[in-house]
Amino acid sequence: MQRFSFAAFTLVAMLAAPPLTAQAADIGLKPGLWENKVLKMVIDGKDMADQMAEIMAKRDQMMAALPPDQRARVEAMFKSNGMPQVSDGRFRICISPAMAKRDTPVIDKDAHCQPAKLTHNGNQSSFEMNCTSNGVTAVGKGTRTVAGDVITTEVDMTTSNANANGKTQVIHSEMEMHFIGPDCGDVKPPDAPAQ
Repeated sequence: MQRFSFAAFTLVAMLAAPPLTAQAADIGLKPGLWENKVLKMVIDGKDMADQMAEIMAKRDQMMAALPPDQRARVEAMFKSNGMPQVSDGRFRICISPAMAKRDTPVIDKDAHCQPAKLTHNGNQSSFEMNCTSNGVTAVGKGTRTVAGDVITTEVDMTTSNANANGKTQVIHSEMEMHFIGPDCGDVKPPDAPAQ
């Protein structure tokens, strides 16, 4: 049975953030609150959409069953990582003005995952990567397309997880981001100083 790799999903989610380039304002990236959703996740040739939906539904049930103080702590943990969870496997991220001006396609506050190559053509950006984050190495390429307040990202990569004896996986993911608005509310951008 194929097992869903949470570490791989976390890396894909990080890569799904919009392209943070000097030309970002010209292709639709705006500072503010964005909501992300996984459209497709294929790992080692197997579509993991059903398994992901099941994992997210179980997570939502577990969160709902937690006592209010524990639920608040878990939600605070997600928020402190700059990605508070919402239902249906979606998550939100706040893009600061400084993040929107950076010349890197990945939101990566610790600079562990920087692109080897980045090109722009109209409303589309393409990138190549070879990076390591939290013990997961990813080599691959991706594209992002902007249409108004929606950014669609496709990534093809091979990951190797040092925390799982170097287990490798071939991943194809498709994600979509929707701009919610300029006010992030209580969601802090990943580049905000720790409090």
